[in-house]
Amino acid sequence: MTEERLIISRKTNNKFFLMIAVGVILLIAGIITMAAGGGAEHHAEGHGAAAGGHEAVSWTKRLFMNLWLNNVYFTGISLIGLFFVAVQYVAYAGWSVLIKRIPMALGYFLPIGGILMVLIFLFGSHDIFHWTHEYLYDVNDPRFDPIINGKSGYLNTPFFLIRMVLYFALWIGFFYWLRKQMEGEDLNGGTTYYHKSIRISAMFLVVFGITSSTSAWDWVLSIDTHWFSTMFGWYVFASWFIAGLAAMTLTVIILKENGYLKMVNANHIHDLGKFVFAFSIFWTYIWFSQFMLYWYANIPEEAIYYLDRLGGNNGHYKWIFFTNLIINFAFPFLVLMTRDAKRQMIMLKLVTIAILIGHWLDFYLMMMPGTLRTGAGIGFIEIGTTLTFLGVFLLAFTKGLTKSSLVPVNHPFLEESIHHHV
Repeated sequence: MTEERLIISRKTNNKFFLMIAVGVILLIAGIITMAAGGGAEHHAEGHGAAAGGHEAVSWTKRLFMNLWLNNVYFTGISLIGLFFVAVQYVAYAGWSVLIKRIPMALGYFLPIGGILMVLIFLFGSHDIFHWTHEYLYDVNDPRFDPIINGKSGYLNTPFFLIRMVLYFALWIGFFYWLRKQMEGEDLNGGTTYYHKSIRISAMFLVVFGITSSTSAWDWVLSIDTHWFSTMFGWYVFASWFIAGLAAMTLTVIILKENGYLKMVNANHIHDLGKFVFAFSIFWTYIWFSQFMLYWYANIPEEAIYYLDRLGGNNGHYKWIFFTNLIINFAFPFLVLMTRDAKRQMIMLKLVTIAILIGHWLDFYLMMMPGTLRTGAGIGFIEIGTTLTFLGVFLLAFTKGLTKSSLVPVNHPFLEESIHHHV
């Protein structure tokens, strides 16, 4: 069986570097604009507003929020690549063998994401997380917050950092462990590596089940420290998962268009399309379940989360709230409804690009209202940070794709995948 090697041309790499450069320039332009006049005009009511805290949105706060948002988003997509591969192993799936190397390569961003996550938290924790302020835990301070103080056993900086390092250590460890089996299988063949990969994947899925929820609570939910949701881990997972599926599907299509993945046929594309279609609906189901319960019960401390995003903050986030639903549910649902649409690369390309933008907006909506209030926007800082992250992510991802054959040459289910038909 001939192996397929991806060669990334210098031209392509230069495009990624150009993307990073443009991102950095836009970012600097945004910072200068804000520092020169736009920054101090916005007065944002932080969570401490009720206790007398009144903070202006500075360019540093907006910058740290954007760094955090993009790192959480791209780390999630990277992690989902590993999750998808693990699920394929544990399910003894044959259809996905030809495309398995693509989600695997997404994991190459994990070490970068881990280093950035720790650095952004160390330097920007006060800007991102209200609960990191010491005065909230001081009974004698007028800004003392009994609710946040009650959560201090879990929400405290040392334990938060320990958890963060542990998540990344586990994820990166499993990634390289599984990666090693794949390399061994390519070189030596046999089923030993395959069976070992299944055992590793099963262990990883247990770890993932716990850490995907707890990291969602830590990195996203704790921004709105007073609010809570028992469905939040599922919600973030659903958003990450559909974004990860979109990234994989888009990559398969782009590689196919450039003459790679010759044995991948319309049936594989169809299956990826079904995944994208199904999990867009799954995300909407979780979104609606969370929204409806809070809306119907109408308990002030629960409904505040949605009020901030709909009517509150002078309706600042209202357009994103509805755009989120249109891009992430209505668009993929209507476009991918037919069998033919799921087999057409151009349709899938449109939908996956829309989903990747849509779920970036979803994370934006989860994070910004709790910190920046009306001081948020989508301007040079947002576009610049996202382009920079996208460039770095693509460099890591494409380098990962070149490290081994795109086709797992000695995989026991390779023949099944080649003759896959739906």
